Amino acid sequence: DRRAKDRLKAIGEWMELNGRAIYGCTEAPSEFKAPYGTILTYNPGTKRLYAILTTYPLKALSVDFDDRIAFAQFLHDGSELKVVPARDSNNQGGEMRLPGAIALPVVKPDVELPVIEITLKD
Repeated sequence: DRRAKDRLKAIGEWMELNGRAIYGCTEAPSEFKAPYGTILTYNPGTKRLYAILTTYPLKALSVDFDDRIAFAQFLHDGSELKVVPARDSNNQGGEMRLPGAIALPVVKPDVELPVIEITLKD
């Protein structure tokens, strides 16, 4: 069936670019909460966390573990992504805590499910 072959080809192409998020990976440790619209995987050998974006967020991916991130990049092209630390903000008479985030391009990359590779601090 042509449709099945097309789908298998697309999966193979995605795996070629993003296989590091799958091979050798397990479920992310419980200390890392998966942000909305993501699946987190973890490679214990390389100590890297992978966020598979099932829903592409607008401008940033909020994370509650920003203080643990040493480096973040897209797997499909290796482009670096800026990590924005959590911070306090005065907002018209009240203080609020803004979560940490990984800044993203406004336009979704041309891959079915973009993957962010996160190198954790020691």
